[in-house]
Amino acid sequence: MRVGVTMACTECKRRNYTTTKNKKNDSGRLEMKKYCRFCQTHTVHKETR
Repeated sequence: MRVGVTMACTECKRRNYTTTKNKKNDSGRLEMKKYCRFCQTHTVHKETR
């Protein structure tokens, strides 16, 4: 039921993180505030396809 997803920074558009999500509970795209080492600050990361 859990699938792997890749998270991309909304500022620089680089893919920095991978995580898993439960498709049954989280049907939409994930959004998390994470640290981007390229921007060197905390930014919103969105799930990519």
